[in-house]
Amino acid sequence: MKRIAGKYLEFLRQPGVARLLLVAFLSRMPIGMVGFAMLMFLREHLGNFTLAGLAVGTNFVAMACAAPIQGRFIDRYGPHRLLRVTAVVQPLALAAVFAAGASKMPFAVIAAFAALAGIFASPITTLTRTLWRHRFDREDDRRTAFALDAVTIEFNFTLGPAIVAAVLAWSGATAAFALAIAMVVASGTIYILSGTLALFKRVASEERHLLGPLTEPRLWVVFIAMFGITMSFGILEVGYPAFATALAMPALAGLLLAINSLGSALGGALYGGTHFKSSIERQFAVCMVLMSVPFFLHAVFMQPLAFGFLAFFAGALIAPTLTAHAVLVSRLAPPKYATEAFTWSSTFIVSGIGTGMAVGGALAESARLPTMFAAASALILAMGLGTWVALTPRPAARELPAAD
Repeated sequence: MKRIAGKYLEFLRQPGVARLLLVAFLSRMPIGMVGFAMLMFLREHLGNFTLAGLAVGTNFVAMACAAPIQGRFIDRYGPHRLLRVTAVVQPLALAAVFAAGASKMPFAVIAAFAALAGIFASPITTLTRTLWRHRFDREDDRRTAFALDAVTIEFNFTLGPAIVAAVLAWSGATAAFALAIAMVVASGTIYILSGTLALFKRVASEERHLLGPLTEPRLWVVFIAMFGITMSFGILEVGYPAFATALAMPALAGLLLAINSLGSALGGALYGGTHFKSSIERQFAVCMVLMSVPFFLHAVFMQPLAFGFLAFFAGALIAPTLTAHAVLVSRLAPPKYATEAFTWSSTFIVSGIGTGMAVGGALAESARLPTMFAAASALILAMGLGTWVALTPRPAARELPAAD
């Protein structure tokens, strides 16, 4: 542990690193709040998880579809203009969802505003990953950077749901969603004024393919694997609220999501500070296979205390998986598609979560809860095994997984 801590301290002393991490943490607070708060707000006003999950899923899918367009714009023109637009339009669209839901407008209207909020969602998360790529050239440095980045995201997902859960318990879903919208406003302002965008490097204009980074076949394998695994995460995002609601303890959902993210933060910190002999491709696949076990055990042990333990251990492999994924994307994507590759990554991740939430909402209303968690586990296992077969490690790194 001392070696790991020493490695991180040395890394954080490098110019600009600590500042970028702090700004990323503060400006990404909404990612742990908006989806959960919107889900509980719409469930209260629409009356069921099916419509609420569909609306939130629409938001995520719209975000996923717009992300590559945002990425291509950033690669060509820089991030400043786009960030100013999203900082205004996204919170206004979320406020429209709030007003439409509170006034019982037709579901189509609510879904349309949710989609608009997704289209103009801030690219802060993917842009930060691009900045890490621009800051470091060595893959080992990028792995450490992406691990720390994943840990800060998990702290966002730990603190965000906990805050929403506390507001749910004390003031209700309406106040929780209003707070989440306010955090979106604050996050955009923080990122734009922080000065971290000075790290962004524009590549000289050159010929670009219509499909951008999607011309790389191995990237397709990485992206499809992440769609499947994040679809499982989306099912979990609905599974915990459905489980808590069945117990008449809605605030428990936020606690479970926070525990899951806390486990991920710890797992990511250990992963980023440990040297593995196996290839990054094998690490990516093994993390998914191992993660399927605690996901499946959710379907077996349906008690709150057991869920707390399983949420932690399931989370412990999330950040390592996302870190390995980010390293693979940074390696496989050509420099001219640096941001666009990460936005395509975001597209598959966000659409996976959105699809999972929509499927999870339907399963919550039509099937038993164990079915939800068993399905999520099977999907993760399939992605892990498929990746093991489809992604061949580099010849110099074919050893079995082992940590120094």
